[in-house]
Amino acid sequence: MSDIHDVLIRGSQKVIGHYRLLLASAKSEGERQLYRDRIKREQRLLDQLQGHFPDLFAA
Repeated sequence: MSDIHDVLIRGSQKVIGHYRLLLASAKSEGERQLYRDRIKREQRLLDQLQGHFPDLFAA
């Protein structure tokens, strides 16, 4: 279970990094807001993963 958890955390961190790159090169305020919102959403998911991760795969 720990391996899946680690992969999900790294994936979220990577997604946030990509959105930050896109945010830096955004051409309009609408585009910047879109990336900010996506970063916030992904950060919330990452915070949940780093806090309590329910054992969804337990029998």
